[in-house]
Amino acid sequence: MEIIRGLHNIREHHKGAVVTIGNFDGVHLGHQMILEQVDQKAESLETKSMLICFEPQPKEFFDLYKAPARLTRFREKVELLAEHGISRVLCLKFNEEVRSMSSARFISLLVDKLEVKALFVGDDFKFGNDREGNFSTLEEAGIVYDFSVYNMYTLDFQQQRVSSTRIRECLASGQFELAEKLLGHPYSISGKVIYGRQLGRTLGVPTANIQLNRYVAPISGVFACNMFVDNESVPGVANVGVRPTVDDKTLTPILEVHLLNFGRSIYGKSVKVVFLAKIRDEKKFENLEALKFAINSDIRSTEDFFRLNPNRKKT
Repeated sequence: MEIIRGLHNIREHHKGAVVTIGNFDGVHLGHQMILEQVDQKAESLETKSMLICFEPQPKEFFDLYKAPARLTRFREKVELLAEHGISRVLCLKFNEEVRSMSSARFISLLVDKLEVKALFVGDDFKFGNDREGNFSTLEEAGIVYDFSVYNMYTLDFQQQRVSSTRIRECLASGQFELAEKLLGHPYSISGKVIYGRQLGRTLGVPTANIQLNRYVAPISGVFACNMFVDNESVPGVANVGVRPTVDDKTLTPILEVHLLNFGRSIYGKSVKVVFLAKIRDEKKFENLEALKFAINSDIRSTEDFFRLNPNRKKT
């Protein structure tokens, strides 16, 4: 997998690829269907596959605080794209210049800068200033500049469209098994274990704190989970949120995981936390004693979950 950041980093060997365009947030089953077609076409043309995406995502550019939470951070998305055969990711900075780009200029980018061999887009794809370009615009350009354009229709599951929005709704309501079916993989968050305030240790419940930086997860609350560290899966109970009982001023989102029957130090390790079931919503407690009682109750509930669902404890 090669990541190309910005048009100025496009080189001659990047030209002539089979291209698809979009956020591909979560790289769900609908995305995977498109990626499979892109990969097959690239193989038949003996060339590379490429995905064009934008950072920040357009909705984040227009209103960061109202934009939907991402299912995957950029690094996680790139790893999933590589698993599904994409050779290159062209990441363009979404700014005022890109926002005001006309559809004609965007087509010029595809033709002159990238010399695309074939283009795959969703059936609702719009592009250019004020979303003036659509599939028909691309088809006409393909005829003129000799590249194929393929319309990838959306995938349905249980009579509903597979979409990132639907998956966020599933996660928010605790429907993790349905979310996993729509994603084609379990929902997870990856990151590095950092030093925290050691509050969990003082409460007798040590936790691994996962660095989220500015990432806002599409879930909030307490969850049964598996943490993958050093190729080992360890069951645990995770809290995702702002810890209102102990940190009511900064309100910085954090992921912290108490691992069951685990005593090794994993500071600095890169880990992946796979979410399996929701235990409860995040709540502000009156004092630390009430918080400690709730945490121990969460641990018991998580142990009960794994006892009743032994197949969810992956090794």
